[in-house]
Amino acid sequence: MKTKYFLYAALVLLSCGCAKKIEPSQKWTEAQAWDWYNHQGWITGCNFTPKYAINQIEMWHKDTYNRDEIDKELAWAEELGFNTMRVFLSSLVWENDPDGFKQRLDDFLDISDEHGIHPFFVFFDDCWNPESSYGPQPEPVPGKHNSGWIQDPPASSRADTVALYAKLEPYVKDICGRYRNDKRVLMWDVYNEPGSQGHGAESVPLLKKAFQWVREAGVSQPLTSGIYYSPTKEIDRCQLENSDVVSFHCYEEPEVQMLMLDTLSRYGRPLICTEWLARPLNSTIQNTFPLFFENKVGAVNWGFVSGKTNTIYTWGQIIEDGSEPEVWLHDILRSDGTPYSEEEVSVLKEYNHRR
Repeated sequence: MKTKYFLYAALVLLSCGCAKKIEPSQKWTEAQAWDWYNHQGWITGCNFTPKYAINQIEMWHKDTYNRDEIDKELAWAEELGFNTMRVFLSSLVWENDPDGFKQRLDDFLDISDEHGIHPFFVFFDDCWNPESSYGPQPEPVPGKHNSGWIQDPPASSRADTVALYAKLEPYVKDICGRYRNDKRVLMWDVYNEPGSQGHGAESVPLLKKAFQWVREAGVSQPLTSGIYYSPTKEIDRCQLENSDVVSFHCYEEPEVQMLMLDTLSRYGRPLICTEWLARPLNSTIQNTFPLFFENKVGAVNWGFVSGKTNTIYTWGQIIEDGSEPEVWLHDILRSDGTPYSEEEVSVLKEYNHRR
């Protein structure tokens, strides 16, 4: 694993070279990015899906959106000292109920602001189940990680790019236009792990369009898309060339995490790890959260409260009776708000209160 990651990191540098080669219109300068970053304080939080939701649709659908539950969980986050949450949006909810969706987004931002949390939003995602439908969502498969998480847009809609872009461009610009100067929004994460699940380079055009549409909306917040184990160097290059701040995903132990930090720091921009924490792989709160603090790197782990996403279970392994695994993969709190580990919570509070 270490050798694989070293080769990957080297390829990022060699293939992308200096990120200054292409400066897309309106991309922030390094100075602008650092000025923004230094005014935020240390950015820490979680990927947030409330426990009642199996996926993005269930979180935002008018029949399942649960204000009280979100308020309760974000109060727990405030108690731990977090100041952001990474939150996935849903193009399908917007398509079917644009006004209601924006009203719920307003409400979510109000709740977040009350708890001192400035979330950032993800538009597109290539991970997990390829198809989705509007309306009631399936119940979780017992013991299976992310059994109901969905790609956005659905895989079947991608063949006709003219029709697809005609739907997605108004969606992105409507949301960004509404919140482009809203100080409650931290930044925009335009695309989660483009090219995964076999999509490969076919996701590059939509990745480029996502950056373009958000910039054309005139947002005042920075843009990013997280570097990960992508299947093609073209994706890495596009992400690095277009991101105002550099974000990345790394579920590895500290030695490998440091390699990622050293590699990406050469691009001269602030770094935020927007996915980490995999206890069975020795990516733990105790050994990684202090590392991010010491290196002034934002830390946003997956996820927060154990719920219908089943992300306490390890990728690719199913506990068919749904019993709790001996070691959780992700998440910090149980569904009642009590910690999975008191030691972990102590570390989070200690470093969050030192920011």
